[in-house]
Amino acid sequence: MEVFDGKKAAQDYMSKHTLAFSTPELTLMRFAFWLGDTVPDPKNKENSIPRMLTFMMEQDFAPVLIDDETYVPSGAVKNSSKIYGNPHLENISEGKFCSECGSKLSATAKFCPECGTTQ
Repeated sequence: MEVFDGKKAAQDYMSKHTLAFSTPELTLMRFAFWLGDTVPDPKNKENSIPRMLTFMMEQDFAPVLIDDETYVPSGAVKNSSKIYGNPHLENISEGKFCSECGSKLSATAKFCPECGTTQ
């Protein structure tokens, strides 16, 4: 799959152009026109292509699709008792359990880390 390397294109543009007095909108518009300029094709000098195509690179990965219906816990916030939801220790004797799957939850959890049900 070919993808556009926007970071490399922006760095190349910014290194060759002085934009000290330009507004962000003007800078962006000039960058877009710069990407659309025709340049000699690096593979075939007789042809010309838009500059944007020179920043295309081949990558082997499937596109990441974001599914808003499925919750997958990242494990980013866990306290010492291995319960998701609150980074601070809680001194509450009774536990809170998910109404859908029965997993043990933090007392302040707003969703279940196992099934994603809102609590």
